[in-house]
Amino acid sequence: MIRLFAAAAAMLLAASASASEARISIIIDDLGYRKAEGLRALRLPGPVAVAILPGTPQAVVLAEVANAEDKEVLVHLPLQATIDDGLDEPGSLGLDTTRSEFRAGVEHAIASIPHVSGVNNHRGSLLTRHPGHMRWLMEDILAQEESLFFIDSYTTHHSVALTIAGEHGVPALKRDVFLDNQRDRESIANEFERLKRIAREKGAAVAIGHPFPETLEFLEAALPELAAEGIALVPVTALVETIHPRASEPVIAAFPQ
Repeated sequence: MIRLFAAAAAMLLAASASASEARISIIIDDLGYRKAEGLRALRLPGPVAVAILPGTPQAVVLAEVANAEDKEVLVHLPLQATIDDGLDEPGSLGLDTTRSEFRAGVEHAIASIPHVSGVNNHRGSLLTRHPGHMRWLMEDILAQEESLFFIDSYTTHHSVALTIAGEHGVPALKRDVFLDNQRDRESIANEFERLKRIAREKGAAVAIGHPFPETLEFLEAALPELAAEGIALVPVTALVETIHPRASEPVIAAFPQ
């Protein structure tokens, strides 16, 4: 299923590229706790991906619905942040995790959610700057999987995740825009315009949003207008595999900066 989806997605992206359209991919993070907001996110028009927290009450149900609706599913992997605010999710992985514990935790997270095509980090401003743990993630797990990619949510400018993914031939990109760090409509609209501007300048861009009512309401109205603006909303798989296909030899990922 994932390979067929990736092939179809790549064809879609190729068609978009031939039309000289700017391309964007959008991921809605933090799904899994509440069914209603998850289902609303899954009803967004177009190939918007969803990142589901493992171990949450609605994780499997929402992943099954996503698959039925042709929405891509990512494991929203909970990693330790620099600030301990007591908001750790089930199965959170920290700096004191051993290599074997880390591998077991990541593999369990991936196995717990059906129809997964990629991984992105939840929080992780501490762990994504740590070369050892990122090397374990890329070398021990994602480099061994034929169909999984990595999106660096880029919660810190000190993240080394994208570089280490490239060193191990793992298809990977980083987030360009957070749509809703501020939840008011004006701020979301401004970030959406910034997303489109980056896509026009670089050819492609990745945004992350959350299942806030303000974000979903905005995207419900804005996404159908993209085609008229010459911007293609494409699956994350298509964007990643076109920009950084899985390499037989290690390469250094360089886009986007």
